[in-house]
Amino acid sequence: MVHRLEPLVVRHTLRLPRPTGPAGEGAVAARQFDAALMSVGFKLSAELLERLSGLGEGTVVDTAVRTLGTVREMVGDHVAHNVYFVDFPANVPDTYDFWMRCIAGALADDEARDSVLEQLGEGVVDLLTLPSYGRYQHTYAEMLGHHDELIAAAGDRMTVLHLGGDPDEEVGALYLALAGSSTPLGEESLRDLDVLARACVEGPQPETVPVRENRAVLNRARVRAGSPPLLDTVTDVLRLACALSDGDVTLVGPTRFRKLSRPLRRALLAGLDSVVAASPAKLADVRVHREAWKRLGERLHPHEYPRWPHAADVFAVARGEKRAPSFDGRVEELLGMHDVTGAAKVLKSAPGKLFRALDRLLRMALDQEERDSVVAAAEEVVGEVSGRVLLSVREHLANRAQDTGETRVFVNRLGRAWVTEDERPPVLPPERERLIAVLDEELRRRLPDPGHLLIDPDALDVALPLSGRAAAAGLGVLPRGSVSPVDGELLRFFVYWKQAAHRTDYDLSALMLDAEFATVCWLAYTNLKDLEGEHSGDITEAPDGASEFIDLRLGAVRGEYIVPQVNIFAGEGFEEVEESFFGFMLRDAEQRGRPFEPRTVRMKSGLRGPGRVALPLAFRRGPDGRWRAKWLHLYLRGAPAANRVEGNRVSVATLLRGIVEREQLTVRYLTGLMDATTTTVWDGGTFPEGPVTYIGLQRPEGLHPESRIVVPENLRDLIPE
Repeated sequence: MVHRLEPLVVRHTLRLPRPTGPAGEGAVAARQFDAALMSVGFKLSAELLERLSGLGEGTVVDTAVRTLGTVREMVGDHVAHNVYFVDFPANVPDTYDFWMRCIAGALADDEARDSVLEQLGEGVVDLLTLPSYGRYQHTYAEMLGHHDELIAAAGDRMTVLHLGGDPDEEVGALYLALAGSSTPLGEESLRDLDVLARACVEGPQPETVPVRENRAVLNRARVRAGSPPLLDTVTDVLRLACALSDGDVTLVGPTRFRKLSRPLRRALLAGLDSVVAASPAKLADVRVHREAWKRLGERLHPHEYPRWPHAADVFAVARGEKRAPSFDGRVEELLGMHDVTGAAKVLKSAPGKLFRALDRLLRMALDQEERDSVVAAAEEVVGEVSGRVLLSVREHLANRAQDTGETRVFVNRLGRAWVTEDERPPVLPPERERLIAVLDEELRRRLPDPGHLLIDPDALDVALPLSGRAAAAGLGVLPRGSVSPVDGELLRFFVYWKQAAHRTDYDLSALMLDAEFATVCWLAYTNLKDLEGEHSGDITEAPDGASEFIDLRLGAVRGEYIVPQVNIFAGEGFEEVEESFFGFMLRDAEQRGRPFEPRTVRMKSGLRGPGRVALPLAFRRGPDGRWRAKWLHLYLRGAPAANRVEGNRVSVATLLRGIVEREQLTVRYLTGLMDATTTTVWDGGTFPEGPVTYIGLQRPEGLHPESRIVVPENLRDLIPE
């Protein structure tokens, strides 16, 4: 079991659980392992290399095989990345000349000639009907023969794997960290928690599970193991039912409930009965998901269990046969009468809801007395609100200055983004500033004493991960809104996808915008090369997987913004394909190498969103001439088919403007609230002798063993409870 769970530990912590086995002379095999890791941009820490060197060669080899498979997948090197133009980025043809060449080739093909002649007679030729268009014309091995070896450079990525503790302890610690997370997990992390929960259900459990989706995953493991679930709302029971049917525990999408065994039905109904018996007012929550409750009732048959009458009440409310006045309904009734003071007083009994409603209450207040009552209510209960909600409201207020922008950007929990006009009146400065001061003081009170705070300056502009869904799973990925430096001469984007059942065509494109967000140019299959760089060629189907690349010479880029995007031209969506991911590499001009070189990959993230156009991140040139990445993790709805960069450049520019102009809460903000005895901005040199709280983009070697280390993999630990 430990070996099965080891990849999860490596992916989430960049630690390799302490390898065990008979002592031996494993030094040679350990160095070979280290060299193999370096070829894909990873490296053993000195402590881990020493540990492996003292083990038998067989143990080292087995460990190497497992670990190499894990890290290669992390960086995207587990698949073969072929390109259409075999010499890419060299010898990429002019777009029009290339199309004419494809037509000429089709006219020389006996099977294709008649169709092409007919199309030419009508004046329009469908590129997809040309035999040589959109399909690899050479094997992966033949492509490799056209490229020189990569020349190593000091700027190549080198991610260090550190020595972990006992395997069972590492697995248990990861389980507790994910289960007890104060912020929602992303899709992949939630799946990993499910695996860990089943393995750790009999072991130590987190003191609290504040995120309801996490609780549903844990409850499924507990119920299957015969333990009572953790339930305190009726919605907890609904989420558990969704989990037992392998459905959506976030309740965003519908779940097709399965036929459940009698023991599971009894567990769900008994849980419902106990929750409602303890607090009948919780029946009010049923109406929020009444359709899901009605479908679940068809599976649970509550009428067969008269000993649990309170559970039957849940389904009576869902069917409209029983009234259950809701808390939200009472608040809406007061607001409908413009009784802002009364609504604020009622909301004090639900502090989180009060803080989420502050903007609306202040906008509806008719006079200073009402505005003062709203702020006073917030001041009274601020200590009862979760840290994540406090930070969300603090960020919201920072973007609600009196001079509001013309647009408002919305991003839902799935990453779907859209823009609308912002017609809200502002939150007036006195209340806004008073609330910000209250929030800052409360957050400062909750933050632990960091002692000596050591900060990597590149981490200061990383956005706080208020939700795990604000970042895709992958390597080198930062939360939405983060800004990180980009150093290199060549910037290369890549996308890989493998269709599951139907022909699927993804198109990688890059849009260049000026300082006013107007289009300068783009690179795509319709414009294969320009002053800025080259496109590797259009691949129009991926039964065995396909890749596309864009090479950009940063010094030649016109404009101030680069926006890579992945458009779905045809076929399966990002959540339907067997696999899809995006990333970027940085290289020096003379490094050469294959189109895909894992040790030059700086970021690789999964594409798993609801739209037809993916916007992973954007790049902005600063006043100092240095490029920086702005992390987006967004999806546009797009069209059902034939999405192209030319068709969405206006909406992309509008969305980017709204994101760029929005103020994010970052590591810089939170560390500014910390009451550190000493704060040092690390310059890459030696470390202090004693323990520190280190915050950076990667865990360095040489820190005191008792140091607290915060890196992107556990950045959520900074969020106060």
